[in-house]
Amino acid sequence: MIKVLHLSDIHLGSGFVHGRINPKTGLNTRLEDFVATLGRCIDRALAEPVDLVLFGGDAFPDATPPPYIQQAFARQFQRLVEAKIPTVLLVGNHDQHSQGAGGASLCIYRTLGVPNVRVGDRLDTHTIETRNGTVQVITLPWLTRSTLLTRPETEGLSMLEVGQLLLDRLRVALEGEIRNLNPDLPTILLAHLMTDTATYGAERLLAVGKGFTIPLSFLTRECFDYVALGHVHKHQILCKNPFVVYPGSIERVDFSEEKEDKGFVLVELNGSSTTVEFCPLPVRSFRTIKVDLSEKKDPQAALIRALKPELIQDAVVRLHYQIRPEQLDHLDDPQIHKALEITHSYTIQSELVSYFSRSRLPELGVGAAIEPFEALKTYLSNRDDLRDLEAPILEAARRLLAQQEPLAEVVLVEEQEAAETQLRLL
Repeated sequence: MIKVLHLSDIHLGSGFVHGRINPKTGLNTRLEDFVATLGRCIDRALAEPVDLVLFGGDAFPDATPPPYIQQAFARQFQRLVEAKIPTVLLVGNHDQHSQGAGGASLCIYRTLGVPNVRVGDRLDTHTIETRNGTVQVITLPWLTRSTLLTRPETEGLSMLEVGQLLLDRLRVALEGEIRNLNPDLPTILLAHLMTDTATYGAERLLAVGKGFTIPLSFLTRECFDYVALGHVHKHQILCKNPFVVYPGSIERVDFSEEKEDKGFVLVELNGSSTTVEFCPLPVRSFRTIKVDLSEKKDPQAALIRALKPELIQDAVVRLHYQIRPEQLDHLDDPQIHKALEITHSYTIQSELVSYFSRSRLPELGVGAAIEPFEALKTYLSNRDDLRDLEAPILEAARRLLAQQEPLAEVVLVEEQEAAETQLRLL
């Protein structure tokens, strides 16, 4: 049996906007979160211990991370080197320079000859000796259409047609790798890509125009004992024969991932059978709190009640509330900020709501047969801020309605006279 730890999409250095500077270290607290979470993955690899670690791509937000972020990444993977656990680092779309034209940030590990570390920056097959046997890993890094767009054979083709051409060429190249496999050894495909059956998140928007979708049927070959994917941040198992798995990202990058579990996958290759276990990680919570205060008699109290400590403690919080302009004086900003001090970080967004944009009262629904005076009474009964003026407003309405019939007659006479004048002119 060969035990594998599969993780992906570390994005070390992302999400600084949701953190703050730690005065003790001088580092952004979200960077510290990401490093700590990566450390937990390596801890588990060492504790098992696993025979092989597969990284599915996107180590950093871009191909040129600052040196201190590169060092933080290297320190964690150095622990695997010291433990003599083989590791494969796959190149993702965020790891490439200029859509792959200028190399990748992870290639430095191959240049330095780091023991037991393989870099997957091209379609290639790696035969890796582990403590419990030999395994074959085919690496498929992120591919882009740009590799074909400058060639004569693509002139006049649509992007869809270029993508199909690239897929056809990839199929031929992959078949070449498969034909050279040793059928007696377990085989893993490690790829950074989008499949046509995955549930996408923010990462799809990040790659618009840079890649293309690969059909799941392209990956489900009998020769593969496990297909380890990267790029999609939400954990999902796309197929079980063979297992085709996105472990997801190890940390929440932004609020689009607020409700997603984060973690890695432990895989056991045991002859003809493969088992997969998703291992959740204890990552920092993201909380969006939406409160409609426009109908509240005490908007301040309602807002404070919504900020439940068990929800916002140490979380990244996004508070959004709706309020009427005349209620603003009833909010105590210092008290609201005080209630939010227990969060890790927070942002506040207010939305002013006018009565013109409020939903129609049920009593005044479309098609309701109601007299004007009764409609006014219903409206005033729902306006706490006009309660003291209700009686004089209703009295004024009575006087106006009493004058309505004579006024209507005057208007009708004026309209008739105007019509007769127009006829004479004709």
